[in-house]
Amino acid sequence: MAAGFVPARVVLHCRVARAMDFSLTDDQRLIRDTVRNFMETELRPLVRENDREARFPEAQVRKLGEMGFCGMLVPEQWGGSGADTVSYAIMLEEVARVCAATAVTLSVTNSVVAVPLYRHGTEAQRLKYLPRLARGEILGAFCLTEPAAGSDAAGIQSRAERRGDEYLLTGTKTWVTNAGHAGLYLVFAKTDPQAGARGVSAFLVEPTFPGFRISRYEDKMGLRASHSAEVVLQDCRVPAENRLGEEGQGLKIALEALDGGRVGIAAQAVGIAQGALEAAVAYAKQRRAFGRPIAEFQAIQWMLADMQTEIEAARALTYYAAWLRDSGAGKHGPAASRAKLYAGEMVNRVVYRAVQIHGSQGYSRESDVERMYRDARVLSIYEGTSEIQRLVIARDLLGLR
Repeated sequence: MAAGFVPARVVLHCRVARAMDFSLTDDQRLIRDTVRNFMETELRPLVRENDREARFPEAQVRKLGEMGFCGMLVPEQWGGSGADTVSYAIMLEEVARVCAATAVTLSVTNSVVAVPLYRHGTEAQRLKYLPRLARGEILGAFCLTEPAAGSDAAGIQSRAERRGDEYLLTGTKTWVTNAGHAGLYLVFAKTDPQAGARGVSAFLVEPTFPGFRISRYEDKMGLRASHSAEVVLQDCRVPAENRLGEEGQGLKIALEALDGGRVGIAAQAVGIAQGALEAAVAYAKQRRAFGRPIAEFQAIQWMLADMQTEIEAARALTYYAAWLRDSGAGKHGPAASRAKLYAGEMVNRVVYRAVQIHGSQGYSRESDVERMYRDARVLSIYEGTSEIQRLVIARDLLGLR
């Protein structure tokens, strides 16, 4: 090799390294500190009781909306904050650190309702709904899952039949987050049942439309302050002007929304895990055994070290997926799936160790880590199971469709 010659791959690596900046901007730090202060003062005193009573924190969610956190990804011209996706992930992480149920409420209304409405809505649809969503005056709900269709989104059975200047929607949607509190439901139904995945269309449904009703609420293991319900549509009359996008574009809209939503779920997982780590560290310092704090025992130290390492890895994956979404520098969907897969499984390992460090106290409903343990379980299930994320990642890696 000639003297002074530097391989191209090394030059490329150096250029990438110089371009990397892991520090937060002043705006991002302000968002983090503002949300953290709000969650500590306004919500932490209520979290345990809200969980026990399955009580939705309506007043606090309204305040978060007034602060701009229900429309973070909506441009300012439509009443939103116009923030970048990394800032959005930071917000959700800070909310989930204290209350994961509130985080999923914000994640759904931001990622899988407001964003698809902004990207695919008409001028009239945006004008009618976006400012109210962005300000938190109404919440959004995402209606895709059905009793017989979860991971197989193309297998939904709900129907939408065109009748003049309206559609009649019939079907049942399950596990609808924010149901009962939402003012706008993004509903997916088949306008052409014979066309399979190409026959799905999307509709903006208000809960006051004739034929719309909530049939029951789920009695959930965790995230109890976030309500999930079954929605029944029986010849629900939806104005034709409330179809989102063209007929047949519904599944594309849904999957695109879920790609963005998975960044939010990954951030939620990081937040829960961070809260569990902080609780475990505090408990290990004050709990004594054999005459000294248990934090001095190697077994505890190693658990804490593994917890922190996994959290930092998940946070890096999440922020990178968020950055890709904004920059367009690479495929955002597979990156979001990698973040969601790792973070969703990481948080379950972390909260397990947090409960273990707390011992019998961690098994008590009086401890925060017990609630976090229950809250974390769904992170590897909703908005795409871990198995579905692995399919997305592998197909991208192998160049398969």
